[in-house]
Amino acid sequence: MAPVVVAKTADPSSAVPPSPEEVSSVLETIFTSKTSQASVDSSYALTGLLLNSVGFRGLKSYGILDEIKKASANKKDAARREGAMFALGAIFERFPPQQPLSEVVFLLQEEGLVPLALDALADKSATTKESAQYALDELFKNLKPEGLVFGLLPVLMKYLSKATGKWQGTVGAFVLLTRMADKAKMGMGSLEEEKEKDVLREALGKKLEFLIPVVENGMHDLKSEVSKQAIKAMTSLTTVLQNDDVEPKIPLLIKAMENPSSQTLQKAIHALSQTTFVAIVTSPVLALLTPLLARSLNTPATSQEVTRQTVVVVQNLTKLVHDPIEAREFLPKLKPGVQGVKDRASLPEVREIATAAMEVIDKAMGESDGLSEGAISRTSPADVLAVLENEVTAAGGVLNYPGDTEVWTFAKTYISDMVAEDVNQRVLDRIAGRVGPYLQPLLADDKSTVVAENVYNFFKAEDERKFGAPIKEDDGETEIVNATFSLGYGGMLLLSHTNLRLLKGHRYGLCGRNGAGKSTLMRSIADGKLEGFPPQDEVRTCFVEHNQGEDADLTILEYTAKDPKLQGEGIDRISAVLEEVGFTSGPEGRQSQKVGSLSGGWKMKLALARAMLMRADVLLLDEPTNHLDVANVKWLQEYLKSHTEITSLIVSHDSGFLDEVCTDIYHYEGKKLVCYKGNLAAFVKQKPEGKSYYTLSASQVTFKFPPPGILTGVKSMTRSILRMSSCSYTYPGASKPNLHDVSCSLSLSSRVAIIGANGAGKSTLIKILTGENIPQEGKVEKHPNLRIGYIKQHALEHVEMHLEKTPNQYLQWRYANGDDREVLMKGSRILSADEKAQMDKPVDIGDGAGAKRIEALIGRQKYKKTFQYEVKWVGLLPKYNTMISRETLMELGFQKLIQEFDDHEASREGLGFRQLEPKVIAKHFEDVGLDPEIANHNEISGLSGGQKVKVVLAGAMWNNPHLLVLDEPTNFLDRDSLGGLAVAIRDYKGGVVMISHNEEFVGALCPEQWHVADGRVTHKGHLAVSLDRFEDSRPGSSVASSNVSSAAPSPGASAVNSEAEGGDMKFKARKKKTKLTRAQQKEREVRRRLRHIEWLNSPKGTPHPPDTDDEA
Repeated sequence: MAPVVVAKTADPSSAVPPSPEEVSSVLETIFTSKTSQASVDSSYALTGLLLNSVGFRGLKSYGILDEIKKASANKKDAARREGAMFALGAIFERFPPQQPLSEVVFLLQEEGLVPLALDALADKSATTKESAQYALDELFKNLKPEGLVFGLLPVLMKYLSKATGKWQGTVGAFVLLTRMADKAKMGMGSLEEEKEKDVLREALGKKLEFLIPVVENGMHDLKSEVSKQAIKAMTSLTTVLQNDDVEPKIPLLIKAMENPSSQTLQKAIHALSQTTFVAIVTSPVLALLTPLLARSLNTPATSQEVTRQTVVVVQNLTKLVHDPIEAREFLPKLKPGVQGVKDRASLPEVREIATAAMEVIDKAMGESDGLSEGAISRTSPADVLAVLENEVTAAGGVLNYPGDTEVWTFAKTYISDMVAEDVNQRVLDRIAGRVGPYLQPLLADDKSTVVAENVYNFFKAEDERKFGAPIKEDDGETEIVNATFSLGYGGMLLLSHTNLRLLKGHRYGLCGRNGAGKSTLMRSIADGKLEGFPPQDEVRTCFVEHNQGEDADLTILEYTAKDPKLQGEGIDRISAVLEEVGFTSGPEGRQSQKVGSLSGGWKMKLALARAMLMRADVLLLDEPTNHLDVANVKWLQEYLKSHTEITSLIVSHDSGFLDEVCTDIYHYEGKKLVCYKGNLAAFVKQKPEGKSYYTLSASQVTFKFPPPGILTGVKSMTRSILRMSSCSYTYPGASKPNLHDVSCSLSLSSRVAIIGANGAGKSTLIKILTGENIPQEGKVEKHPNLRIGYIKQHALEHVEMHLEKTPNQYLQWRYANGDDREVLMKGSRILSADEKAQMDKPVDIGDGAGAKRIEALIGRQKYKKTFQYEVKWVGLLPKYNTMISRETLMELGFQKLIQEFDDHEASREGLGFRQLEPKVIAKHFEDVGLDPEIANHNEISGLSGGQKVKVVLAGAMWNNPHLLVLDEPTNFLDRDSLGGLAVAIRDYKGGVVMISHNEEFVGALCPEQWHVADGRVTHKGHLAVSLDRFEDSRPGSSVASSNVSSAAPSPGASAVNSEAEGGDMKFKARKKKTKLTRAQQKEREVRRRLRHIEWLNSPKGTPHPPDTDDEA
């Protein structure tokens, strides 16, 4: 045993240091005790003896640690091995809480102690294994978060890297790693506990780059116990990522590490390529993903599609990494693989994407650390060490006891690591606890407290220099949200490290181009996925949306009361709030109506009532004026302005609404949210480029609609091509008709706006016109070759059954057979039971061949002023086909068969010069403002609302329709897209009929209006359109130009080809010419010859009489 050193301790009342013999005696008792309890008691006695006298110095000066090592290596005596572990456990249990500097001794100075305990887990003696586990448990329990990461973790990693370690010890090390990660999980502990978890989570996350390869290697260990525990450790370690986007994909990622086959890798890469990013990508996420991405890029057998997905993920990750230093740590591992794809990929498309990715990577790696531009630098351990050494020197330096200098060499590095971590995490209140207690045994008197205080003050000042002094709350304003976050969507960076601050009672307008991330931000807040946003139990948020489709058979009152979030509300309050927003109570009131019968406007009011019942602190309103008529928009404005206790975040393309209600505007600028005080008008004064919110412009987004093509027999733009005559329609179960005795007509020049209150029957009128609904009275006639492009009020219904397809695949599916499949799904095209029975009835056309059953119509040709169809008969050869006129087939009851064939012919004409190829389809999507990359590769389920509407618009325009029918076209589109759509409609050569409450949009385009009220339609004549609402028109102009001016009012109920057609346009009907008989022509020639002879005999200078048909 080494000679004892009597050391002065910090506590003057401490006991006299024990003699070497006394310590030796206690140690021997520990190693030779007959029972485990006696050994434990002796171990506690030893630690008490040291802590009351020489403290941590005794561990080395008395040779205690050497004796423990010697006893644990005694292969012949299990009791001595057990006693060694008990002694080690007692030291781990008692020393760190009272003398934290002891951690430096048994973790750094004597780093072999923890491996000693781990190896003991493989001991043949069960009691030795138990005592070793006790020692490890006590060490883990008594280390602070910083101590676990900078003290214990390096020891464990070094142990796991050894190839000669015992497998039981390896399992034990993985267990400690698992416990470390589990300890970092967020929970419901006290504020102090959760704060320590936050520190541990972030510090551990920064070590994943080195941890993951070590753990992944353990996952492939031949010993099943090791591999299973390594998988558990990896699963726990991935929880420190704190990235809600990657979290759902973690099982796939772990599976790809556990079983590194091409199939598991392919699934993982596909899942990542479909990820919607909401949080910033940090080094823990990169540490997890980089090895998988590198393997995918560097594996020759990887398919081109998986390679493309991998490159896209790499490109997007590079864009999403906020810290260029972190990017430079990981990108060198990925860059060679991307370069290889760029040089050698077989598909040109993949090479193009790799070229773009290389540009992004080169830019990221070429960037400076940004310090010269004012970026915030990290504090390194070396920075802390310099400050620490200066302060210790100023305090008189460390005490001059034997061994202290060596301890200080280890201690200052350990302390610097811990303090640097606290400074970078900005938990400055922890700094003093990482300095003072560790220095207290090394400095005279109370100098450790002074040093700790000075170190804290220095880094507090540095923090304020970097981040500024803490912001004081606004006078009289209550801050309810202050979140800093990044936001991505479908692999595209939308917002980078930006701040959202909401004050109570303020109404914020959220403005930006389509795809900027407005709805994504709202949805992320509603789903609780936005980084830094308070949880629901702190700030109640309600996302106002009309999604009542799944419970269409419930009454409005039942539907509202059924909401799980409103279970605490009484039925009386629910009824009262519903009445407040317009749903009258009672058996005949609106509250007793079915949810399915509500129009879009009333569904929005029902969603607002739900938000009122939830007593929301923050209302998230995504296009709240969609489907609302003017009166209801006014009501919503007053509601928002009167409830000053509610904070609102509003996305809307209605500039008048934003002007009326907003107190502040958040604008998307360069991937940041910038806040402007005041309403939209005040914002435009500060940002002139925001004037697109007041004018319709195609400068940002350009739509191109294809020309409609020729309609057979239609020479005039004003000739009627679609007509309703005396139509009435009543919904099943309704007490009165929704439409009554309606007559109207449309031509190629029509620009008609259908306006009216919510629930008046506008959408019903459109559905009857397009053939989706069939009127119970009256008839609808249309040109046989007429092609109609129809976009419903709830436009996304068109694509909601194809969410797994890309937009390109959706269009291929829709027109695969030469027909528009969605037209075939209309109510007017589906055969009823009676019509199916009619198809099976034999018909006799009087050709002498008897009654035959019609199999199909296979051809059509012009016949006088109508058509005749080639009929294929059941069981007869084609040579027996018969030509039958349209009128005859109609009389026999085959209207839908004719309609189906006409649709096919019309579609064939429209698609005659269309190639259903991905490249052509991508160009078509580009014409309606959708990025070809998104159209080709992003699933519809991952698109934003505005992008889905563009998919629907592209689908409707693919077969070059003659008539475009738009039900609420302004819904879901942002200002730029709205401007592009308006200009495209203005320049479109076909007819347009639309429903819209957007007066700005309608007034700029539609000279004719149909007012729907109480089931009846009133036609308004020719109105001047306001062309000054277009940015490319001269100011103040209200004279129509181009197509808009030529758009004559749609012929009312006039007969096609009659003299009354076009009468409303003030044109005089032209008299028809009659063909002369042969005798009449001879008589005309005689008259003309006589006139000529008479002129010859007249005086010179007499004018020649004209030859006219007027012989009066």
